[in-house]
Amino acid sequence: MKLYIISGLGADEKVLEKLTFNPEIEVIHIPWLIPNLNEEFSDYVHRMAESIDDSEDFYLLGYSFGGILVQEIQKLKPAKKIVILGSIRCDTEKSKFIKLGEKTNAIKYIPRQFFGNSGSVLYMFLKKIFDSKNANLLEYFRVKDPYYLKWSMDKVAKWKFEKIPDVIQILADKDIVFPIKNSQPDFVIKNATHLFPLTKAKQVSEILKTIFV
Repeated sequence: MKLYIISGLGADEKVLEKLTFNPEIEVIHIPWLIPNLNEEFSDYVHRMAESIDDSEDFYLLGYSFGGILVQEIQKLKPAKKIVILGSIRCDTEKSKFIKLGEKTNAIKYIPRQFFGNSGSVLYMFLKKIFDSKNANLLEYFRVKDPYYLKWSMDKVAKWKFEKIPDVIQILADKDIVFPIKNSQPDFVIKNATHLFPLTKAKQVSEILKTIFV
């Protein structure tokens, strides 16, 4: 069985490299595409979904923003099972901070170049909310195209979605990006931050092996 995986915003598969799966699973990482100028989110989802062969059964796994993407893809190409790590199942689960960004449309007014400098305030902010104790955090954010980053953050803020059946949600109890208090996850990773697929990989892998069989 093929398992298609989409990582978090700005991150490639390295942030998920410690996860392990049952030997029968063929893991395929879908890389982030750079959005076309003024591309609609629905069009972008279609392009990301092109990598998936739905002529046979498959699984979907998404981390953070990738969790949002796989749920959108699920409407186009339904998976046999779908799991989201450190992500939300609907827009009502957004944090107050993200909802404020949606309400004020603040991201629109931030200069694009602000998103492209790894030494910028943006990356220091990401370090704080993801896992401030992880000295190597920025190594996992390898997709640094400024347009992609600004576009993606805007889409997260404006995302509207109703829960779809059978989405399995795994959250960390100390996640600031998507606070657990706003959700009712199927599994909770204790004493972990948003970076839990990396820092609690063994525990997460054990859960995933019971789901993707």
